[in-house]
Amino acid sequence: MELGMIGLGKMGGNMAERLRRGGHTIVGYDRNPEISDVSSLEELVERLSPPRAVWVMVPAGKPTQDTIDQLGKLLQPGDVVIDGGNSHYVDDQKHGEELAAKDINFVDCGVSGGVWGLQNGYALMVGGDEANVKRLMPIFETLKPEGEFGFVHAGTIGAGHFVKMVHNGIEYAMMQAFGEGYELIEASDIVTNVPETFRSWQEGTVIRSWLLDLMNRSLAEDPQLEGLRGYANDSGEGRWTVQAAVDHAVPLPAITASLYARFASRQQDSPAMKVVAALRNQFGGHAVESAKGADSPGADVEPPNL
Repeated sequence: MELGMIGLGKMGGNMAERLRRGGHTIVGYDRNPEISDVSSLEELVERLSPPRAVWVMVPAGKPTQDTIDQLGKLLQPGDVVIDGGNSHYVDDQKHGEELAAKDINFVDCGVSGGVWGLQNGYALMVGGDEANVKRLMPIFETLKPEGEFGFVHAGTIGAGHFVKMVHNGIEYAMMQAFGEGYELIEASDIVTNVPETFRSWQEGTVIRSWLLDLMNRSLAEDPQLEGLRGYANDSGEGRWTVQAAVDHAVPLPAITASLYARFASRQQDSPAMKVVAALRNQFGGHAVESAKGADSPGADVEPPNL
């Protein structure tokens, strides 16, 4: 099958390569001319035979919106756009409506697999019309892992990115649980081999997983994780998951806590914890550490008669 791929970064580039290895004809465009097959989106569209299929693999938000706006002017009725980035599902619905007004089809596809996808295949979560999904199945079949798993037509436009959003929210909570477990074991004075403990869990336990495998790779390279700073960014999908939970009145305590833990990781000197320290000092006379590192004595203040 013939496909245009816009965005040839770590994900898009490897996906294009996997498709080429699978026998598909790929025309790739990237802002970096050294890795691009064409010099412009106009040339990409010209190189494809109608009805065209164009996969957008650029950052969510304005980059995706700008790309779809351009494609809306260049493509013809009957063509299809696939958004495989990390777009918000609400944006998918907007993009679908915008392109539908020009008789251009739209499919959203959440993609998971990271840098290992080229070798192992990508998990694909798709939203869109049944006819469009069926038309694109040769592409999806090549990108997904071999076998019965790794693909779902989740529902209408937006459904693919919705379930990918929830997938990433679950991922946040799982990573946080591994991190907290590691910290507790490492803090114990009776466990003498922390990396080997986690390595032993790779088989026979209910928490064995690819994330655990990746954690063990990290511990094998740096047993004390001394080369890393305790800082974790968030891609935005964790926030969207928590917001969707509020919108649907669905409690997500574990996922929400894992998102907030990432926020906390970015604070070298938490304002909230300053307040907690000040209050502990005031009501309990607990010693506090000053900004200069010296300890201050506890306060001698009587509580009010409440």
